[in-house]
Amino acid sequence: MSSRLSTCFELDRAGAAAQLRPMEGLRGFAVLLVFLVHYVSLSAPWRGNAPMLATLAAALHTVGNAGVDLFFVLSGYLIYGSLIRRPQALASYLQRRVRRIYPVYACVFALYLLLSWLLPSESRIPATWPDALTYLASNFLLLAGFSAAPPFISVAWSLSYEMLYYLLIPLMIAGFSLRRRSLIWRCLFFGILAVMASCGFAVFGGPARLLLFIAGIFLHEALTLPDWCIPPALAAGALLAAMASLLLPLPLLLKLAALAAGFFLLCLCCFQARGNWLSRAFCWTPLRWLGNISYSYYLIHGLALKGAFLFLALIHPPQAQGWPFFLLLMPPMLAWTLMPAAMLFLLVERPFSLASRPAATRTTALSGADQPLP
Repeated sequence: MSSRLSTCFELDRAGAAAQLRPMEGLRGFAVLLVFLVHYVSLSAPWRGNAPMLATLAAALHTVGNAGVDLFFVLSGYLIYGSLIRRPQALASYLQRRVRRIYPVYACVFALYLLLSWLLPSESRIPATWPDALTYLASNFLLLAGFSAAPPFISVAWSLSYEMLYYLLIPLMIAGFSLRRRSLIWRCLFFGILAVMASCGFAVFGGPARLLLFIAGIFLHEALTLPDWCIPPALAAGALLAAMASLLLPLPLLLKLAALAAGFFLLCLCCFQARGNWLSRAFCWTPLRWLGNISYSYYLIHGLALKGAFLFLALIHPPQAQGWPFFLLLMPPMLAWTLMPAAMLFLLVERPFSLASRPAATRTTALSGADQPLP
């Protein structure tokens, strides 16, 4: 059984990609956080109004949103690292990005279309044909994250951010000749960019979570420095502090800065020394396998959860159940979401997005969620 699962869910690794094993686990951790968001939302009718349980649920929902930010950091690291190491033709680079994103996304998009037709009461598609076509086209082209309308696939807003980053970063590298610049020059460039963007977001608003991609860029640059190690206790403490900051009444930009620092130190510690206890924790095989299917999981798990709770409502109508029900229901609901995600990964993502990739591009092909995600 173990060997069969390994055949299904282990991915080939490029020989130089020493960070991939803990990175897989980090992606698994990210989608577990995203799962919490949807589980808390959909389980609300069964929770009741107990103050402590409501506080716990709200905290889990808030912390779970950070899963998407971790995906952004990892994508920032992978894509920037791939592009800064060697020149690449823009057309072939974008073709690889489309191949990575669209097979799974198009499959889930088609499933949502079918369900919108079968269950019109649950559909988000506008009633009039012109509005419906505009809405569907903008969602299929991954523009939903920058629109006021709710996205057709609820988690797909993050893919809008991913695609914008995919488009901007090669243009920045080429436009500012970043490959020819020193490490210090590049760090100053992205530091100034982060400050300017933060000021713009503070004054005018906008997609401030794009700043997490810059944390991934700094992660890549930090890993090129001579040997130095972040203590795992420091990295774990920074992660916990960043998560705790999300529960405080702080401005959004301060929370994002805390997340950027926490995820930066966490990833740096795991990628620098795979022998430390924190890195080994993220190399746990089930967590890595979840990370390997994280993109498929990210896109399908919300729909799977919604179906499971609709079925639960038929056999056990919503009413206050309290702590035991909320906590004991979580593992089987998580297990249920794994099944459609594994099927989507094996039938669509692996054969169409990950198969027959050259070793030089396989590392960036695994960036996942983008995935999310969330």
